[in-house]
Amino acid sequence: MTERRIWSVRSLVTNVRQQIEMTYTDLWVEGEISNCRPAPSGHIYFTLKDGEAQLPVVLFRRQAGLLRFRPADGLSVLVRGRISVYESRGQLQLIAETMEPRGAGALQLAFEQLKARLLAEGLFDASRKRQLPSFPKCVGIVTSLSGAVIRDIVTVVRRRHARLNLLVYPATMQGGSSPESVAVGIRWFNKNASLVDVIVVARGGGSMEDLAGFNDEALARTIAASGLPVVSAIGHETDFTIADFVADLRAATPSAAAELITAAQHRIEERVAALSARVQRAGRFHLMHARQRYARLSAETVLNRLRDAVNRRDQRLDELRLRLEAAAQGRLRVPIQRLNSMSDRLRRQDISIRIAATDHRLQAVAVRLQRAAVQTVASRHTRLEMTSARLDALSPLAVLSRGYALVYLQGGAADGTLLRSSADAAVGQTIRARLAQGTLEAEISQTHMEDAHIMETSKS
Repeated sequence: MTERRIWSVRSLVTNVRQQIEMTYTDLWVEGEISNCRPAPSGHIYFTLKDGEAQLPVVLFRRQAGLLRFRPADGLSVLVRGRISVYESRGQLQLIAETMEPRGAGALQLAFEQLKARLLAEGLFDASRKRQLPSFPKCVGIVTSLSGAVIRDIVTVVRRRHARLNLLVYPATMQGGSSPESVAVGIRWFNKNASLVDVIVVARGGGSMEDLAGFNDEALARTIAASGLPVVSAIGHETDFTIADFVADLRAATPSAAAELITAAQHRIEERVAALSARVQRAGRFHLMHARQRYARLSAETVLNRLRDAVNRRDQRLDELRLRLEAAAQGRLRVPIQRLNSMSDRLRRQDISIRIAATDHRLQAVAVRLQRAAVQTVASRHTRLEMTSARLDALSPLAVLSRGYALVYLQGGAADGTLLRSSADAAVGQTIRARLAQGTLEAEISQTHMEDAHIMETSKS
């Protein structure tokens, strides 16, 4: 009997993964992309399928960044990688190292995808493209110093406009480092915008692989973000790159770019040359006509006419001088008169006199105010004394001080009632008398009604 071996799930899956990874280390798989899911981490997950089977595929971020196109559902691709097992799900998967589309080339597919995306964002719109300066003083050129491009541009510029300055930023124009190198050059010119008026990105012709660096998305966005106008002069007339669509102007060749930049100067030079030729022809005609006229005159007549012309101009100068002096005196006369008039007015209006008069008026007003204040206070004091005397005369206390008293009932319902008649009080009732100084309480022992001659007595 064989001994039974028991596996844990993890051990079995790990063992299978190791066996598969040792067997299928490097292989190419062809199929159609389905369920493509780019992750926020940068990894890309999709399923590679054909009519009979399907295989999960993972393309990690580092390898995904090297692709020249974007995977999409329905795209037929050829994937190179190794087979592994994802232990968490026990799932067979292909770990991709590189990938290329079947049918259309990878470069062309990447070109079309990037072109469509940037077009949707509006980076190709004519409204955002700027006009080139008509008379640039200096042109910044991003190109390689080893190629024939810079020589072609210098030749055209010297032929058409020798006074135009060129500032070259040496860059790598082919290979994987080309996009970043060109973008650095464009950014450098933008940081030093005072040095140049326009930027030219120039490269000679080549295959699509040679020009692939100019189909880079980062380079396209750098061109679009440039504060200076950018001219794209890449390849031959039939070559088109993403940089051509994003740039403010596309030139068919680097030499054509030089001609476009110097077009305004060249037209002006041609115009100046044409005008110069016309001026020379007109000058020769007038000189010939003058020679014909003066040939009929004697030397003495010519001298007399010249002398008369000089004398007329001297006379004209004297007349103009006299008119100038008269105009100057006339313009100065009015300001002088105004100045004299204002001086007389200032002398008549002596400020010290006005100050003395004002001070006198202020003193008089102060005396009047003091007198009025004294009279007002005296009048109010007199009125106060009279009012106080009247109040004293009408005061109940003054009446009491002459021997009178106020008598009130005390106790019962009539407590505090002022007693005005003896008939209102009864014998034995308590009363309270208010004197000028103090109060008295007493009990009624007798009441007298003098008018009725009634008297009632009672013992208290």
